[in-house]
Amino acid sequence: MTHPYTYIDPNARIASNVKIDPFTVIHGDVRIGEGTWIGSNVTIMDGTRIGKNCQIFPGAVLGAVPQDLKFAGERTTVEIGDNTVIREFVTINRGTEDRNRTKVGNNCLIMAYSHIAHDCIVGNHCIMSNNSQMAGHVTMGDYAIIAGVCAIHQFVQIGQHAYIGGGSLVSKDVPPYIKAVRTPLSYGGVNSVGLKRRGFSNERINHILDIYRFIYNKGMNTSQALEFIEEEVVASDERDEIVTFIRESGRGIIKRYTKGASEEE
Repeated sequence: MTHPYTYIDPNARIASNVKIDPFTVIHGDVRIGEGTWIGSNVTIMDGTRIGKNCQIFPGAVLGAVPQDLKFAGERTTVEIGDNTVIREFVTINRGTEDRNRTKVGNNCLIMAYSHIAHDCIVGNHCIMSNNSQMAGHVTMGDYAIIAGVCAIHQFVQIGQHAYIGGGSLVSKDVPPYIKAVRTPLSYGGVNSVGLKRRGFSNERINHILDIYRFIYNKGMNTSQALEFIEEEVVASDERDEIVTFIRESGRGIIKRYTKGASEEE
């Protein structure tokens, strides 16, 4: 159902049961899946792909060209998975030639006033809370949560099941399964509450805790800790994921909190 005060380019491909409220503009190279609701005053621009049963709240702008001076007009996309909620005034920009797309997965909640820049990849079941800002080329793993008013530096990687506390400045990679808190942003323990909610057993959570004790609490540098973990800790999917994430980190991982530390140290 489409309100008469809505503009839809005739080339847009929209499922028959999509509901679109008044004063929304939908450009031509757009696809919208079944059961999705588009609120009023939404702008959906060329290159946007929206899945099934999504909710796009008033004022959102999806598919605007990247805020990147290197962008030369190449054909790129914004891809939104199924069952994802985009709240008021969220902006999600198209990709550049680096990744050719910006992607938000299935079952995500992107809260009001958040921004997802070009070439970001957001996994499934992620939450991005109010007024958080994600610069270009950020990768966010499944089930990760970003609390409100966070600023995430370009090229940062956030591991799956990680939690980032509100008001954080995120300039280093955040490994999977942990809490990132304090100023400067630091390791705050394993995200045990979130893991329990997602069905992790106490045994699995304790296994993850043991791994991070070697990384953050045993006085070893990162290389020494990883070597020790690979040699001494029982192999598991979690162990291998943590080790691989840290080894492949481009910006380095967040550190353990030290009293009196500052960003300049």
